[in-house]
Amino acid sequence: MAPGGGGGGGSGEAPLLVGDGKKAWHESCPGCRQARRMQASDRIPYKDFLYIWIASLCASMPIQSLFPYLYFMIRDLKVAKEEQDIGFYAGFVGAAYFLGRTISAVPWGMFADKYGRKPCIVISILSVIVFNTLFGLSTTYWMAIVTRGLLGLLCGILGPIKAYASEVCRKEHQALGISLVTSSRAIALVIGPAIGGFLEQPATKYPNLFSEESIFGRFPYFLPCFVISILAAGACIACIWLPETLHMHHEDKVEAIDELEAQVGDSNTQGGKSKGSRGESTKNLLKNWQLMSAVILYCIFSLHDTAYLEIFSLWAVSSRKFRGLSLTSQDVGTVLAFSGFGVLVYQLAIYPFLAKYFGPIKPFRPAAILSMLLLATYPFMANLQGTELKILINIASLLKNMFAATITIACNILQNTAVTQEQRGVANGISVTLMSMFKSAAPAAAGILFSWAQKHISGLFLPGDQILFLMLNMVSVIGLVLTFKPFFSLPNATRRS
Repeated sequence: MAPGGGGGGGSGEAPLLVGDGKKAWHESCPGCRQARRMQASDRIPYKDFLYIWIASLCASMPIQSLFPYLYFMIRDLKVAKEEQDIGFYAGFVGAAYFLGRTISAVPWGMFADKYGRKPCIVISILSVIVFNTLFGLSTTYWMAIVTRGLLGLLCGILGPIKAYASEVCRKEHQALGISLVTSSRAIALVIGPAIGGFLEQPATKYPNLFSEESIFGRFPYFLPCFVISILAAGACIACIWLPETLHMHHEDKVEAIDELEAQVGDSNTQGGKSKGSRGESTKNLLKNWQLMSAVILYCIFSLHDTAYLEIFSLWAVSSRKFRGLSLTSQDVGTVLAFSGFGVLVYQLAIYPFLAKYFGPIKPFRPAAILSMLLLATYPFMANLQGTELKILINIASLLKNMFAATITIACNILQNTAVTQEQRGVANGISVTLMSMFKSAAPAAAGILFSWAQKHISGLFLPGDQILFLMLNMVSVIGLVLTFKPFFSLPNATRRS
């Protein structure tokens, strides 16, 4: 009822009409503008995908950048009384981030559904810049735990950016969009540790560049955190060009979303038939078994992957008297960097063809089985040395990350095809909350198990290191079993693809 002055962009602006006078597009709505761009062109949105990839990469790099040097950081903080106890304390530092993310994931999803995906992404990257830097300046064990916890609490990008990647493109490009988000995280979880491995303790490794009296000498784990924060600042600038995909209007919201779903191909629109309240919609999501079965699978394999990375990083640098590999942090960084490059090639050049010809679920089970067989060989690598060890550990790490990426992409696609667009923020928030609960338990449990294994290296019926990797494989067995009926429910759209 506002007067019709020229150019007023208020919420009462009349929508544009499509077809038989059906109200579908609102000129002032960023979500409608993005949907019209998608309708007008069937090309892959490379520029938008690039910005998404950069933002997801930089927000994910701090998650596991600490693992190559965490063993040495805990040692230098002098909280472990024995060498075998270092893994115990390291597990809780690794868990702090995921505990913070568990608490905030659903609120961040609701924030993204109400105020937009873009503000959520920007705030998350700003939190990386601040709290990752402070973690590098930690002088006590508790400061390290608190800064990691606050980073997880305020970095709410994980769920919304998955929804964003499926909304910024047409249906035929969704697999690539979500694959890019997943690959950016996989690469970040490799580049981050590589940065950590090469740049920690720079005054010791590079005395010609860094003196013991400089800030990098007094804070030996600050440089890798500082480098990641600088990269995150660049990603924050790149976010300026991200388009908003959330529909910001209220009139005819259901009709607009129905029209959009027709364009991007979401088949499960049962939650969009009425204007039920947001709280009722969230309750309906918990009753959506197609969504929840995919979320539970995602949680179980996320638990496995996080525990694996914690155990691998500790096992690789631990002494051979505890059946470790006695690698340096630089060696670990090199292994993870090599596998990260391989994952990038795999997800960009190989996985799209697998998804096209076999669908997302068929490669899922073979990847889980091959991952278990590969992991069973890890304890025997402690018998190798020199070049032979380095070649085999690089190949094994590459294959393990490829299998993990295949499973993660499949879970993400299954989750996002099980709900409508207006539910994706909250749905991914639920997914991230549950996944973060599992991930927050994984480093602590892995650290405790690793410490126990080093104290029981002779074992009762198996050596401690073999029991360690056997327990990891048992998690994968549970996940594999849950991919079969009656537990698993495949979305109709995915079943037809």
